[in-house]
Amino acid sequence: MSSNQFELSQPPSDAISAVKFSPNTSTRLLVSSWDKNVYLYDTHAEPGGKLIQKFEHRAPVLDVTFGKDDNEAFSCGLDWDVRRIDLTTGEQTVLSSHKGGVKSVVYNPETSLLISGSWDSTLHVHIPSNPTNMPATIRLPGKPFSLSLTATKLVVAMASRAVHIYDLKALQMLTSQSEAAQPPNLVEVEPWQRRESSMKFMTRAVACMPNDAGYASSSIEGRVAVEWFDPSQTSQARKYAFKCHRQAVDGVDVIYPVNALAFHPVHGTFASGGGDGVVALWDGIAKRRIRQYQRFPASVASLSFSCDGKHLAIGVSPGFEDGKEDIEGVMKVFVRELSDSEAKGKAAKG
Repeated sequence: MSSNQFELSQPPSDAISAVKFSPNTSTRLLVSSWDKNVYLYDTHAEPGGKLIQKFEHRAPVLDVTFGKDDNEAFSCGLDWDVRRIDLTTGEQTVLSSHKGGVKSVVYNPETSLLISGSWDSTLHVHIPSNPTNMPATIRLPGKPFSLSLTATKLVVAMASRAVHIYDLKALQMLTSQSEAAQPPNLVEVEPWQRRESSMKFMTRAVACMPNDAGYASSSIEGRVAVEWFDPSQTSQARKYAFKCHRQAVDGVDVIYPVNALAFHPVHGTFASGGGDGVVALWDGIAKRRIRQYQRFPASVASLSFSCDGKHLAIGVSPGFEDGKEDIEGVMKVFVRELSDSEAKGKAAKG
């Protein structure tokens, strides 16, 4: 174990679905799991971190995110519900129910919108601060696999390689008008942009650049694509995709899914995590790998940078590529402390 990396004590007992640092406090971490719980940690309260509390759900939890502050969280999962969790009291409130498992949930502080994406091929757009407000339901052309936000945009990566980009101000206006509407409050909304994935195979993850300029997406076939929002021909000519998370085994190139992506909040570089148990840091502008870390004991399921960019949380648990029946004890959350220059890109290093 590296001296600047440690393993959290009291990890989940089943597969990890998401790790999320607080946008306000660099040591407050949420972890969701298939063991039907959401875990709240203080990563630096003591050696190995401290489990502050865990919040039990009715079914496996597929995603979790912080809300307007450190005491509010939102979760979703296979019970089909989108929940608000009061992290102080432990009280849970169901904000809406989909008609299928809910894969992703994201919160945008600029508009106070909470958006969930379900395998029933819909988005629910909530205003959690207004309990009388009915969430707007947006029909999608396919199942959403991953959601990501910037200050102004929502990126939805779906089945059949479809990508929709929504303007959050437009979604905010729609939702604010829905108080008198009756469920399911289905609204037709035109995306700001419709795109087709740059990759040939199923999208696994999407993550937006912190400067609101574009996003990266990854696929099951060991590739990552980098794209920009600007629809101009010049900007679109900059987009590219590259191969990663592949290993030569007995002379054969084994390809792993890229399960996780996360952008550094300060430097704008990004991390990728794969089914090969590897985490790599990339400079998307210079189109180069900055570094690759030693292999973790199982597939990398989720990644999250702390708000100050000084820590990287790494959720590790067996994936389908592991082919193992006995997974007890393999679920782990690592926290890596980054040096000042560890995640800097080429231009940032001067």
